[in-house]
Amino acid sequence: MTSTMTALHSDLAIPPGELLAEELEVRGLTQSELAEQMGRPRQVISAIIHGKKAITAETALQLEGALGIPAHLWIGLEGRYQLALARRAAAKSA
Repeated sequence: MTSTMTALHSDLAIPPGELLAEELEVRGLTQSELAEQMGRPRQVISAIIHGKKAITAETALQLEGALGIPAHLWIGLEGRYQLALARRAAAKSA
């Protein structure tokens, strides 16, 4: 008996910045305060939160240092977000 597996993929693309925004709210931190802790401009944090800027490995490490959330989590969220966007774009062009 041969079985064919169909891969299921979510087309839900949630920017990791949404989690970041929720985390800041829970902690009572502003974007400016986080930016200061990370040594980054507030505009960078805002761009990440609004899905306009990706979380790089360097930024993930800075977020880990500032918030205590492991860098691999941020990188994983960003990777899944980018993959979902790529799948969505591929589906549109097919």
